Amino acid sequence: MTFGAIAATVLAALATAQAPVGATGNSTTGQSLCIGHHPQEYVWYTSSCTGHDEPEIDPLSNKAGSAQDLTWTVVLPTDSTTIPMSQTGPGQVDAVGPTFWIGGTVTDPNSLFGQAFLELQFYPNSITTGCTAGGGFNLTYSRDAYTACSPVWEVSQHGHSESAAFNAMLTDSAGGGPLVMHAGDTITDHQYVTPAKDGMHITVTDLTTRHSGTIVLNSKIDGPLMPAFSVQKLGNALGWGLVNDAPNSLVWEIGHTGNYTTPAGQFCLPGSATKPPCYSYDVPTWLTFQPLQIKGVTFGDGSSAKSWAAVSDFGGKAEVNQYCGTANYGTPFCSYPWYAFNGTDNAFTYGGDYPGTTKDFGQADEFQQQENCASPADGSPQYCSTVLR
Repeated sequence: MTFGAIAATVLAALATAQAPVGATGNSTTGQSLCIGHHPQEYVWYTSSCTGHDEPEIDPLSNKAGSAQDLTWTVVLPTDSTTIPMSQTGPGQVDAVGPTFWIGGTVTDPNSLFGQAFLELQFYPNSITTGCTAGGGFNLTYSRDAYTACSPVWEVSQHGHSESAAFNAMLTDSAGGGPLVMHAGDTITDHQYVTPAKDGMHITVTDLTTRHSGTIVLNSKIDGPLMPAFSVQKLGNALGWGLVNDAPNSLVWEIGHTGNYTTPAGQFCLPGSATKPPCYSYDVPTWLTFQPLQIKGVTFGDGSSAKSWAAVSDFGGKAEVNQYCGTANYGTPFCSYPWYAFNGTDNAFTYGGDYPGTTKDFGQADEFQQQENCASPADGSPQYCSTVLR
C-alpha cells in the first residue's frame, strides 16, 4: 500500500473518532520546554533541554555575502479540516514535532570554535507566553496560531555543555506582545546585518496581515552574534554540529512528541506507537495536514536560490532501520519524512508526497545514511549533504 493510500485510511478512521477531552483553547504546556541544537557526541545539554533529529534543507549560493543577507518566503502549515481535532493526534501540525525553525551559524567568542547556532523556532497551534533565558519556551494552545522564539545555542569551550547564549520572543512591532501568525499565512523571514554590526537582525513579516517583528541577536554577555560565514555554500558548516551543510537552513525538529502531549515535547524514536506515539516517523500522519511550503530564498543582491541541498543528522532512513528493522521500513511509525518539490504550489514541502508533488528526490533516500564528511573545525565525522537540484 502506498503512503497516500495509508493516509486515506488514517483519515477515514479518524473521521469517526471522538476528540479527546481537554482539547480547549486554554490548555498550556504546563512547563518550560526546551529543544536544543543536536551537537556532536562530546557535547551535553543543560537546562533540561533535549535535541534529536533535525532534517534540513539549505538554499545554496557561491556569491559573497549570501550567508549574511537572505530572505525566506514560506506558507505556514494548516491543520486538517476533515477530522476531529485533538491537541495530540494526527491532523494537527504539532503532532509530528514541537517546532520547525529557520537558522544559521553565528559568531560567539565564548562558544567552542567561536561559533553558536541560531534557531528561530516557530510553534504551531501556540501562543508564546515566554521565551526563557535557558533557551526554552512556554506556550498556550491556540488553534491555527503560530508564534516564535529565537534561541541561540553555544557550547562551552571547557566542559562542552550546550546552553543558550541568547533567547527572545518575536514581538509584534505594532503593539507589543507576541507576533501572532496564522495557518495558511505567507510570511517572510529576513536575516541580515547592518552597518552597526550589533548582531544578526531577524525581521519576520506576515504578508497576509502586514504585521511584523524584529529581533537583534545582541547578547548581554557574549555581545553581538554575527553571521559566521560570508558565502552560503556547502562546507561552511557549524564546527560542533553533526552535518556538513551550508551556514543557513530550514529544519523541522522531529523525534519529539507535540507540545501538548503528557509529558510535552518528549524525546521519541521510530517504531513507537504508544506511550506516547512518535508521529514524527509516520509519513501518513504528515499527509493529514496541509504542508509547510518553502516558496524560495532571495539573497541580499536580489538573486534567488537556484540550487538546494538536504541532510539529516541521523542518516534519515538509517535511523528508522536501526529501530524498526530494514524489513519493516514503511510500516506504521517506521518511515522517515522527506523534502519534495510541489509543482502545483511551486514550493518545497516536507513530510511526504502531498498532492501536486512533481519530484521527491528519492524520498528518504535523499538523506545520506553514513557520516562520510568531516567537521571543518576538528575533523569529527559529519553527514554529507545531498544536492537536490
